[in-house]
Amino acid sequence: MERRGERGRGCPSSLDRDAAEEVAGREGSLTRTCWYRFGSGRRTSATGITITRMTNSDGTSTDVDMLTTEQILDARLEDWRKLGQALHSRFRTGDFVTGLGFVTAVGEAAEAVGHHPDVKLSYRFVDLTLLTHDALYRPGDGAPEQRVSAVTQRDISLARRISEIAREQGVPAEPHAVATIELALDTADLAAIGPFWAVLLTGDADSRQGDDVRDPTGRVPILWFQETDAHETPRQRFHVDVWLPHDVAEERIAAAVDAGGRVVDDENAPSFVVLADAEGNKACVCTFLHR
Repeated sequence: MERRGERGRGCPSSLDRDAAEEVAGREGSLTRTCWYRFGSGRRTSATGITITRMTNSDGTSTDVDMLTTEQILDARLEDWRKLGQALHSRFRTGDFVTGLGFVTAVGEAAEAVGHHPDVKLSYRFVDLTLLTHDALYRPGDGAPEQRVSAVTQRDISLARRISEIAREQGVPAEPHAVATIELALDTADLAAIGPFWAVLLTGDADSRQGDDVRDPTGRVPILWFQETDAHETPRQRFHVDVWLPHDVAEERIAAAVDAGGRVVDDENAPSFVVLADAEGNKACVCTFLHR
């Protein structure tokens, strides 16, 4: 895996990169595609872009403004963790009936405010994800506002209400248990291989948006393409980005090293750390800090 210009959400480079953000409506339909810059700006959001907080004409902010990393941390959501893009939490329900009751109460709260989490109901736990698909973002250069998928005050407010419901029902949160995975593929010719991977993974060539293949139904992980110079096929062209809570990553890295791995590059910690197994296969442990 070549590390020239680590061009991804998981392993960003100091070089700017264009990234497409698919903005899906409530029914999963594509409403527009917004392009913005990733890079090593002075202050970046959790998605890696410089933020100018949006306000109404009276100077007040709206509940769909894209929030910065610092604003999300300042919200002090003890039960939730920001990973690559969204807020995540796991609630330990213990059995299916308790989980169903919890999800029902969460659904009623979501309906009341017109904002809805993604829900995974399992026998012993419930996983919840919060993300606003029509968040407002205005580039720092004064360009017109854009609609992107990002964490907003809507997500913060609903996260707090869900935590209240969990406490009322005696359901403990396990935010340290959350994780997501993204796949990254080195390529010098995205146009040539992008359609293949989009169709293979999702059945639809249109699922490739910019540098990403995203399955709108969530069946497979995001695949993003890392630009490289043309070269002979290297030993490893795929690598895995493991997104973890920022207060779990260091412990997980240490455990991976104890299990026979090694740290290849920690220059960009805590944003990401590159690890390798005993045979040299690499992966990144990523958090939303310093982005």
